[in-house]
Amino acid sequence: MSALAWIGALLLVLSAIIHLHLWSQGYQHIPTIGPLFLIQGIVGIVLAITVAVSRHLVVLVGGALFAIGTIGGLLLSVNVGLFGFRDSLSAPYATLSLIFEAGAFAVLVGAAVLTVARQRKSAHRRPAWPGVG
Repeated sequence: MSALAWIGALLLVLSAIIHLHLWSQGYQHIPTIGPLFLIQGIVGIVLAITVAVSRHLVVLVGGALFAIGTIGGLLLSVNVGLFGFRDSLSAPYATLSLIFEAGAFAVLVGAAVLTVARQRKSAHRRPAWPGVG
């Protein structure tokens, strides 16, 4: 489970780096979208550090939701537009970003599932009465 959390954290960082790079290369001038790219980059790095350090269920799920939300934002921007901006999957790093985010989502969901399974297994081993068993 720790390895999955670390891999998920790495994928979140890679997505964040792409967003920060794109922000610095011109997206900062796009109203609303520019600040969202900056926020995605900063929050993605902070969340990745939190995932790597804590590996708690709520953080793993939060990281997975963040990744799928980022995918949703891009797909919404590509298919219908977002805040008056329409993006393209042929835009620089769009496909790579989707790969990192889909990977982060899948890995972090896997880590969350394993965490729940481990917690359930641990709960079944505990004695019904403290000190008995």
